[in-house]
Amino acid sequence: MASWQLRGTVFIACNCDYGCPCNFNAPPTTGVCEGSWTWHVDEGRYARVALDGLAFTVSVKWPGAIHEGNGEAVILVDERADDAQRGAVATLVGGGVGGPWGVLGWTWPTVHGPFPVQYEIEADGLGSRVKAGDAYELELAPIANPVTGAEIYPAAVLPEGIITKRAELGTSRAFRVGGDISFDHSGKYAAVGPFDYAGP
Repeated sequence: MASWQLRGTVFIACNCDYGCPCNFNAPPTTGVCEGSWTWHVDEGRYARVALDGLAFTVSVKWPGAIHEGNGEAVILVDERADDAQRGAVATLVGGGVGGPWGVLGWTWPTVHGPFPVQYEIEADGLGSRVKAGDAYELELAPIANPVTGAEIYPAAVLPEGIITKRAELGTSRAFRVGGDISFDHSGKYAAVGPFDYAGP
């Protein structure tokens, strides 16, 4: 099995209320989960294939909680990736080589892609924006106090977290997924945090 390592920033959004119950091993807010992760790789490689500067997204619709499986996923990959890099990303998110996808990959047995798309990313904490062609859009924002309107800035420390160990928690000013699966959960949970994975 090839060795690999990735480090960068992950952008997270779903249909749950602020904070997302999944972070605390609780059921999703509405009983179903529809969400996405976008990983922007600052430095990374799979075997000898460099992945520096590339981004990729996994968007999934699950009919229940994530751990109950039967999800349908769409995989997007930075259009600048060559064949070897696209293949490396497909291998990683397939779950066979570990990392967070080794825990989660089995939960989306139906997969569309990977599809090459143009990414536009502004990484600025809860002011971040991610756009991937017409297939994906996420704009993060701080949560507003419902009484005063003041912005608040909670965070979660997740020592056992598989996606990130520390996340800034906010809301999605915009969160839309289109294509083989589609949803719009603007105004719900969003988060951003660092990631540092390695395997095997």
